Amino acid sequence: MSLSRREVVTTLMGGLAAAQAQSPAVKFVRFRKGGQTAHGILDGDAIREIRGGLFDSRQESGAKHALKDVKLLYPVEPTKILALAGNYRSHLGQQPAHPYPEIFYKPVSALQNPEDPILIPKDATDVHYEGELVLVIGKRARNLSVAEAREAIFGVTCGNDVSERQWQNGKNKDVQWWRAKGADTFDPVGPVIARGLDYGRLAIQTRLNGKVVQKDSTSSLVHDGPATVSFVSRYLTLMPGDLIFTGTSGTTTRMVPGDVVEVEIEGIGVLRNKVAAA
Repeated sequence: MSLSRREVVTTLMGGLAAAQAQSPAVKFVRFRKGGQTAHGILDGDAIREIRGGLFDSRQESGAKHALKDVKLLYPVEPTKILALAGNYRSHLGQQPAHPYPEIFYKPVSALQNPEDPILIPKDATDVHYEGELVLVIGKRARNLSVAEAREAIFGVTCGNDVSERQWQNGKNKDVQWWRAKGADTFDPVGPVIARGLDYGRLAIQTRLNGKVVQKDSTSSLVHDGPATVSFVSRYLTLMPGDLIFTGTSGTTTRMVPGDVVEVEIEGIGVLRNKVAAA
């Protein structure tokens, strides 16, 4: 399924238009135009460029770009990526919930842009999607209370925690999830960071080739965003731009080259990626 630039913009704007009708959230993007990369504020079908850093004393530069004329990138460049396992009741099934957030690492080298391909490694046999809400940390965070942790969350975005199940859970599984969860392109993120949402009650769904394959609400999270950030900050110093994937819902299935996977979250928009062979 090949998508034209017009189709990409139309789908993105459709999801964002519905979000804007429900929320006053500000939507930040990172984009490339020509040889330049910058952050900006999404305003309808245009981007207002900003300078001074996304988390610092940002100011609008006065430059304005048409959305159709830029390439959207994953919206931040984190120092680290963390993710939660078993954080939706619908994903746990009959297993008891973890008493505290169950954290694992994903490498920053696994990041992928919206619309760019998820590449299936040659020897991978069972690669699944996992649509997730992703927290974006906005300031240095260490030993935070839950209330302080809430203030440390800059905004939220969409993520796909791509996972090779045989490497993760199969008969000859790896001891660690380094490649099952961290192979190149296994971390698509974007298309925007939404700031100002009540991210504790957002509808979230994943579609595979247009069919809804996951559907839930972030209100079903076992450990919510502030509780997770507070817990993590007891042991790790979180830095501006760091990402925390909050877990996936329900059950998942295999993706194959040629598929298109979309993660849509209310108030944020649609993260879409094709699947291809490496």
